[in-house]
Amino acid sequence: MVSGSAIGTLVVFILSIICVIYPFSFPILLPYLGRKRIHINLTTAPIIAILVLWAAQCLGPGEIRDGIVGTDGVKPYNILILFFSLAYMAITLDITGVLQAAAFWVSNKGGSNGWKLFLYFYIMLTVLSVFLGNDPVIVSGTAFLVYYTKVNELNPIAWLMSEFAAANTASMVLFVGNPTNVVICEGFRVNNAAFTAYTILPFLACSVACFIALGAQFHKSKYLPRKLDVSDDLDVRSVLLDPVGAWVGSVLLGTCLVVIIVVSFFHVDVWKISLPFAVAKFFYDFAWDHYRFVNKISTGGVREKKSDEDIAISAEDDVVLQQLKRHRTNTVRVEEPEPNHTASAPKSAIQTRSNTRSNTQNTAQTTTPLRQPTKADAFSFLTRPYIALQTHKHRFAVHFPTFYTAFPRLPFALIPFAFSQFILIEGLAHQGWIEIFARWLVIATDRKMYPTIWLVGVLGVLLCNLSGTNIGATILLTKVVRAASASAPAGTDVTAFDRAAAIALAVASNIGAVSFTFSASLAGLLWRQILNQKGIFIKQRTFAWWNILPLGVMTAVGLAVVCAEMAILY
Repeated sequence: MVSGSAIGTLVVFILSIICVIYPFSFPILLPYLGRKRIHINLTTAPIIAILVLWAAQCLGPGEIRDGIVGTDGVKPYNILILFFSLAYMAITLDITGVLQAAAFWVSNKGGSNGWKLFLYFYIMLTVLSVFLGNDPVIVSGTAFLVYYTKVNELNPIAWLMSEFAAANTASMVLFVGNPTNVVICEGFRVNNAAFTAYTILPFLACSVACFIALGAQFHKSKYLPRKLDVSDDLDVRSVLLDPVGAWVGSVLLGTCLVVIIVVSFFHVDVWKISLPFAVAKFFYDFAWDHYRFVNKISTGGVREKKSDEDIAISAEDDVVLQQLKRHRTNTVRVEEPEPNHTASAPKSAIQTRSNTRSNTQNTAQTTTPLRQPTKADAFSFLTRPYIALQTHKHRFAVHFPTFYTAFPRLPFALIPFAFSQFILIEGLAHQGWIEIFARWLVIATDRKMYPTIWLVGVLGVLLCNLSGTNIGATILLTKVVRAASASAPAGTDVTAFDRAAAIALAVASNIGAVSFTFSASLAGLLWRQILNQKGIFIKQRTFAWWNILPLGVMTAVGLAVVCAEMAILY
């Protein structure tokens, strides 16, 4: 019988997922600080759920510890250290301008042929995402395509949706391409090199099928014009603003990936490999920035904040815009995003605003009228330390721009969310839900290979939308499949069952991001945030509508290829 605490645990888990998919906020009045908003979202909802369950004694310190340290071979800290190490190396490589340079090169190859350019961009984004992961490609690729479509007066939806689909589909190739891949490798004890061998064919099939589906639904000229109005080639070197950093970053990242795959045969935790490479890149970035600062070498490729209140258009984005404007046969005036967006106004405007603000502050200091003391005056002693802190912050940004730019782009929201998901699912296991779900899976599939592939694959795609993100869906299904294997009668060979479920889940957790909700992956939330900052707002309904066909085709084709692979191997 299911106990009341078990039902309560499941209800709280579902409510936390709803808050992740549909975040909200409400105002609260705090003493001295005034009215503030409390946000219930991806970061806070799972933590609140854990606190509620802990207070209700539905889970205890043991489940919290297991959610951090890990069970059944899955180590959450291993996954996060690996992911952040590779993310830092990929982001700092992107800062050199290498991704923008690749986009310029592809644009030159495509010329004025709209369909050829669409194909070339799709291939470029796919290849880059295989090695760099989807997040860095989405950050740079989205910004570039926004500018490119604005300058060339194109409908951006086809280009942006294809970029999102290409980047997320390609992340299934390497086990380090997505945190869900690492969960699968550790949970099912799949060798890292073997993972790529299993997923390369489903990836190729999904990628080709996805492009065909995208071409079919965007075939009208209002989405993809046959001919673009362009003239001269773009200057590729103009956006490759740190060639030395690009070479060093590429060599370090490539070497790290190769070493990780090699040592996977010796059962070494991957974070012990990725972390030293990331630390080496960290020290190189500081040394190289210091060398360029001392020798007054330009660091124009770094997105540097000119002040705390104004977010400047980056030098790299400025170069991109100027090059794209010259790329047009008939030059048109392009509106940059408003000052409250990420890529804002030209430098001169920012400097004018900064000078005006400084003059206003100086005037205020000399002509401040007499007024009655307020509660805010209680914190006036913090003004001088705050100004000193901002001064040191600006000096640090000028001296070490690479780290200053890369650090805010690291996916810190993943830390509390991933640990919270592991803890909540440990809570479900403690209350017996994992065993119940495993029993249902056995009844539905009878541990047969082909039913398992289709059921786990389709469930994986659906749960990417219904379990908060693809991370939560992967953790949950990994636990369920492992429990179903453990409950098999003695002497039963469940190798094919396990392996079929693992590869089907690997395909589903990656293509599941190309789905109906932005929160199906952290990449989706990042993609929407960048577009909003650039002044492009895509509704949830629009996002789901354009993803239905590619997702359906990729699910059918990808799982069919997995069936063919398993038929040959087992």
